[in-house]
Amino acid sequence: MPLWTCETCGAQFPSRGAPPDSCPICEDERQFVNWKGQTFLAREELARRHRLVGRDDLGLTGIGMEPSFAIGQRALLVPQDDGCVMWDCIPLATDEAIQHVAALGGLKAIAISHPHYYGAVADWSETFGGVPVYLHADDSAFVTRPHPAIVHWTGERHRITDDVQLLRTGGHFAGATMLHYRRGADGKGALLTGDIAQVTMDRRFVSFMYSYPNYMPLGAAAVRRIAAAVEPLAFDRIYGAWWGRNIASGAKAAFAASVARYLAAIA
Repeated sequence: MPLWTCETCGAQFPSRGAPPDSCPICEDERQFVNWKGQTFLAREELARRHRLVGRDDLGLTGIGMEPSFAIGQRALLVPQDDGCVMWDCIPLATDEAIQHVAALGGLKAIAISHPHYYGAVADWSETFGGVPVYLHADDSAFVTRPHPAIVHWTGERHRITDDVQLLRTGGHFAGATMLHYRRGADGKGALLTGDIAQVTMDRRFVSFMYSYPNYMPLGAAAVRRIAAAVEPLAFDRIYGAWWGRNIASGAKAAFAASVARYLAAIA
């Protein structure tokens, strides 16, 4: 029986003879149900329609789908001495992409910013021997394909290695998470934000939303909490959720200026 993938958000569901009746991620007010109704693709059909591409994105290897599918994010690989940490995920794992990741040292862990980017985490974990998938426990209700590799971490910070730390910022979701890569940006530090803090199109600022497609802004208290969580960290670069949506340098000052600009705009 096929595994099923939501066409709107890219979340994967367990194998069954018929597609699920609904997607809880899309029925949440931060997302939306496809205008043509709730639709799903079997994993094999998804692989026939799309391919995965890997390429450099400002010094980190990214993996994305072509043509773009669902929300269109790309995953990033954060290199460590004993394998890579995959940051955020995509809805598909293919043999070619798996071989590409294996050539880079394979995966030691997967970490996800929030439910919109859970994608095919179980497939990627199984391919590399059941590596842990770190999802914040506050968002556990949104897991669409339960799997023994999922680690529902709790609290405000979780260290994967000396070099890679997860921090719960909240905001977009209760368990919304960013990743701090201490050695990133040539040792100056990098912050991988998904769209918890979304890099704007001019790539000079970030911004904040509770729901992007439904245009629901984030309140001042939530933005201040995000700023407080990020403030102790050293970082010169921010990686957003899509190809090229990055702040290459001066990112910590840009983040602080973005918070001030946002709070002034909603006052």
